[in-house]
Amino acid sequence: MRRRTILAAAAAAPVAGVAAPAEASAAPRRRLAIRGADVSTLAKNEDFGAVYRRANGRRADALTILGEHDVNVARLKVWVNPADGYNDKAHVLRMAARAKARGMRLFIDFHYSDAWADPGKQNKPAAWAGYAFEELKAAVRDHTYDVLHALHRQGTTADLVQIGNEINGGLLWPDGRWDNWPNLAALLTAGASVAKAVSNRTRVVLHLAEGGNNGGHRWWFDNATALGVPFDVIAVSHYLYWHGTAESLRANIVDLSARYGKDVLVAETAYGFTTAEDDPTAQIFTADLAAAGGHPATPQGQADAVRAVADVVASVPGGRGLGFVYWEPTWTAVTGAGWDPADPASGNGWENQALFDFDGRALPALEVFRGC
Repeated sequence: MRRRTILAAAAAAPVAGVAAPAEASAAPRRRLAIRGADVSTLAKNEDFGAVYRRANGRRADALTILGEHDVNVARLKVWVNPADGYNDKAHVLRMAARAKARGMRLFIDFHYSDAWADPGKQNKPAAWAGYAFEELKAAVRDHTYDVLHALHRQGTTADLVQIGNEINGGLLWPDGRWDNWPNLAALLTAGASVAKAVSNRTRVVLHLAEGGNNGGHRWWFDNATALGVPFDVIAVSHYLYWHGTAESLRANIVDLSARYGKDVLVAETAYGFTTAEDDPTAQIFTADLAAAGGHPATPQGQADAVRAVADVVASVPGGRGLGFVYWEPTWTAVTGAGWDPADPASGNGWENQALFDFDGRALPALEVFRGC
């Protein structure tokens, strides 16, 4: 998820956007291979008392409810040494076991940071801050191997692995920033190679924000491919209220899939079912963002927004559109489970974009997963 600062330089040498072919818009619906949910904050929410209910009000395990709605992929972020202890290797292993036990596939998202990494910040883990570049590259290899090998040994091998999170501007700044592509490529290759070494069946994902930014994405992937970075899937974040219309997403991912011969995935999307608040922290999703997103801030508006993104991915020619992952559908408001791992008093600005309402009941948007 992006705490959003646009790096204008990362969109240097822009390329004109490419319109989606007419036949893409008219493509018949097909079943998406990935109908995912990022449940990275679920364990923390549960530990602080979160309760989840089916639409009829009956309590149940959140992953069970998601599975009943045909969610088939669990995405989990990995931080190196987080201040609150969540999203570390131990928690990821436990959540992976829960997800796999429910028949879900596993999508691991390495941030290579102790906290949030996105286009506006790619901070090194504190333990790596003083490393020379070769030491930093070795740390990426070792950390990636440590987590993925542990998952493999417990019988929960990662199906997809994301090397960095929303890396429009690179990662592990300043060494791997966008303006030092040889270093950035070397770091990405180090992580990707280890992922394949642990399991050749694991698909390596490279993930950018701004899902409608065709010029910036072409520039980025032209550099990555020219420098031989190995990867299998192109992933984008696309929040309709930040990144543009569904049609801008369609134009971009149709073009990227054709240009690079890769499958494409929306690794993050979400939308609000209300603009109200359930804790004192201001919401990210507001009335202004609902107006920008083109759907009302209602349960049905949220469902329609999710459907719009799913339809776009399903329309990518050649079956190259793998699917989508909803970002943090279980992150309801619970005191103690706020956004800042270093601040136990921090709140949650996301609860009005969860797929459970303020009483913990499953919302209509979950039905979209059953039909896409």
